[in-house]
Amino acid sequence: MKTAEYDYPLPAELIAARPMEKRDSSRLLVLHRDGKKEHTRFNDLPSFLNAGDMLLINNSKVFPARLVGHKPTGGRLRILLVSEISNGLWNILTNARYTGSLRISENLTVQITEGKTARFQDSDNLMELIWKEGEMPLPPYIKRQADESDKERYQTVYAEVEGSIAAPTAGLHFTKELLETIAAKSILIRTITLRVGIGTFIPIKSAEIEDHRMPEEFFELRPELIPEIERVKANGNRVITVGTTTTRALEGYLSGRCRVFSENGVIKGSTDIFIHEGYKFKAVDALITNFHLPLSTPLILTSVLAGREKLLNAYQSAIAMKYRFFSYGDAMLVL
Repeated sequence: MKTAEYDYPLPAELIAARPMEKRDSSRLLVLHRDGKKEHTRFNDLPSFLNAGDMLLINNSKVFPARLVGHKPTGGRLRILLVSEISNGLWNILTNARYTGSLRISENLTVQITEGKTARFQDSDNLMELIWKEGEMPLPPYIKRQADESDKERYQTVYAEVEGSIAAPTAGLHFTKELLETIAAKSILIRTITLRVGIGTFIPIKSAEIEDHRMPEEFFELRPELIPEIERVKANGNRVITVGTTTTRALEGYLSGRCRVFSENGVIKGSTDIFIHEGYKFKAVDALITNFHLPLSTPLILTSVLAGREKLLNAYQSAIAMKYRFFSYGDAMLVL
């Protein structure tokens, strides 16, 4: 498939710069496999779920991975912490091949090497300092500076496992009350962890989607989750994933497109799975997701479940009805 077939025009004013005041008041476009569309609100989600279904969520937690510091010469440099290599040593992204020290604050200094790695001098209370000095890594299409409110709102209410540099945004619409309503309908709510890294949002530069390669992202799941999923499906019920990150973690493991490091109580591994045209889902029956960027891997994943033409048609309907797009935008349920 040509990457260009997953493009669509989007008016800039539909890109949400801030979240809705109440999480579950976002709009929800329900797209059925036959192409039928329904327009409702996210707090109506329980009416589309059945007793015995499983709702699978990604409990990863975003940390304020964007840091701004000063070089000894006085120049400013922004860095994004991507992944920890070892205690105090991180892979980073920045726009300069800088080597030297960077002063973030009085209590936080870091040594940068070629704009690729950062070594912190004091790693004992490093995350505490990062939470104090760092900014939430809002996507570049949000044309504003991150503020303190984003530390709560660019985060799901069930976030637990720290380490993501982007939010599993489909989960941003849930409130604790909505989750309680869902659980009261005898719908199983289970967790999986995918630490969202650059693989989720790195742009596709190849003309053919099959030539794109995803960087590895790390996941964790409980071994008992897999037999639970098998029982749900054997009983004729559905596995509904919240977000493309949750989907990739589960399908990456079940398809064997992963490396497993440990299975001692918790299965830990990494996956570079890229779900595109021709992939057959092993477990996922339905998907809750946001509206994704053109030419992006999450858009392509969603199209495998919904059908490319049906999905892009639904996007055009959403644009006509002025839905809010991307991370802080509205949601879609693909049934």
